[in-house]
Amino acid sequence: MDSMLIGSFPRPSSLGIAGGRERADRFQKAFIPRSHLVVKFSRCGARNILERQSDIRSQQHLLEQSIRSFEERTKFYKRHDKTCLVNAASGYPLESKPEAYKPKSIWDSLKNSLAAFYRFSRPHTVIGTALSIMSVSLLAVERLSDISPLFFTGVVEAVVAALLMNIYIVGLNQLSDIDIDKVNKPYLPLASGEYSVATGVMIVTSFSILSFWLGWIVGSWPLFWALVISFLLGTAYSIDLPLLRWKRFAVVAAMCIVVVRAVIVQLAFFLHIQTHVYKRPAVFSRPLIFATAFMSFFSVVIALFKDIPDIDGDKIYGIRSFSVHLGQKRVFWICIALLEMAYGVALLVGLSSCCLWSRVITVLGHAILATTLWRRAKSFDLSNKAAITSFYMFIWKLFYAEYLLIPLVR
Repeated sequence: MDSMLIGSFPRPSSLGIAGGRERADRFQKAFIPRSHLVVKFSRCGARNILERQSDIRSQQHLLEQSIRSFEERTKFYKRHDKTCLVNAASGYPLESKPEAYKPKSIWDSLKNSLAAFYRFSRPHTVIGTALSIMSVSLLAVERLSDISPLFFTGVVEAVVAALLMNIYIVGLNQLSDIDIDKVNKPYLPLASGEYSVATGVMIVTSFSILSFWLGWIVGSWPLFWALVISFLLGTAYSIDLPLLRWKRFAVVAAMCIVVVRAVIVQLAFFLHIQTHVYKRPAVFSRPLIFATAFMSFFSVVIALFKDIPDIDGDKIYGIRSFSVHLGQKRVFWICIALLEMAYGVALLVGLSSCCLWSRVITVLGHAILATTLWRRAKSFDLSNKAAITSFYMFIWKLFYAEYLLIPLVR
């Protein structure tokens, strides 16, 4: 019976790095001495010798494959050891490479989160709300001594509570219009997928609760009821429930915006400062009546114009806005005519002022705004959607400018 004894194999790490059959031959010569290879021949003759040679060749082939496998594993372990050492020294997990495990910095994550929330909050409405409340609050100031820490505290309370409610309203509108916004405003966080529906619900719920909580602890009834009415109208405007989602009906949708922007903001926040902060009886002064009337015109314009750039999505999802009914061009010129009429009334109010400085500032200011609006409208391109959106933002800038002039009407 034939046998072959192989012994004294080296450890895998001591193998050479060369390749091929030559490497196998050197390995066999170096580590398999002939003294350890014992072959007992039988009387089978040449046939058995050939079979033994074939066996030896096959065993050499297997040995060569084993050497190659050892070398590949050795190289892998060397690379892995180096990687682990580098990772351990740099603070990364041992099983991964530093370049594969490179999370965003906290600062980048914070910037991305703030940018998404900035778009979610619809900043032009936030600015408009804050500016309008501060402007109307100044109408309650009768003398220089009224500008006091108590006044600023009352204004801050009103602004913060209103902004929390404002974010609830615009957030709820986005939650109700995700599919429409994918067509009209794909950059919004819910439409783009940056925010999940659960995240949107969490934001609007928490902000509405915080708004009511702040309004309640302040103890101002005008402020609290302003928040309640804004909440109810904002919810009815957007939420898709039976008898609600009033934005589907052009006239009702416009009335919701007029009530909140023109009536609630002017009267409720004026009374908040007048009755809660200054403890004076409620009065409706000439500047307050002017502000309410002028902003009624302006709120109608905002309600009409906001649907002009959104006509594509509104048509697809059955929102029968004035732009869908009448066409973009006709609605655009209706908005321009309403604003020019409002500026004309403001000029007459300014001319009738008994205060010279108020007369000069209000007349000159409204004349500049009216002229600027007309010149820009004449060069407006309705076929360009980007131009429509830009003009809508220009309308909001006129809105801001008006609130800078309103406290000067005396």
